[in-house]
Amino acid sequence: MRQLYIKQKVFNLSGKFTVKDQQEKDIYYVEGSFMQVPKTFSIMNTAREEVALITKKVFSFLPKFLVDVNGREVLTIKKEFSFLKARYTINAAGIEVHGNWWDMDFQVLHHGKIVGKVSKEWFTWGDSYKVQIIDEEIETIIIALVVAIDCVKADQAAASSAASN
Repeated sequence: MRQLYIKQKVFNLSGKFTVKDQQEKDIYYVEGSFMQVPKTFSIMNTAREEVALITKKVFSFLPKFLVDVNGREVLTIKKEFSFLKARYTINAAGIEVHGNWWDMDFQVLHHGKIVGKVSKEWFTWGDSYKVQIIDEEIETIIIALVVAIDCVKADQAAASSAASN
């Protein structure tokens, strides 16, 4: 089992952060397109090759995030129409998320088998997530899923603050 950590810098407007291992060595680099439409987040390996891409679909009625890993669309996170509070669904072939993904406390299952666990670290400055990779075959998909969920949460927070102004 491998443990990775995503420490997103709170005040970083460029949308750049890294995924580190237990020795604090950079394993993945994440870069967002801050002023670009559509908004994207590119996930790169240590050789700076893109291994995953998250795209916010702009011309849809409700927000929708597409996640491509190694050039293939593997999952979609989309907002459902709801009057009370924001509801999202995650659609992915063979991948399920069990637990509270809004609070970053969940398990990732692939064909019914637990392949990863995510938990929020509460004692750090800014958002920090511990990602336990049980099946390293789909490590990139799990990392892309966590980053995509974080994008959805940031987008929802921005929409909520814009609506209250």
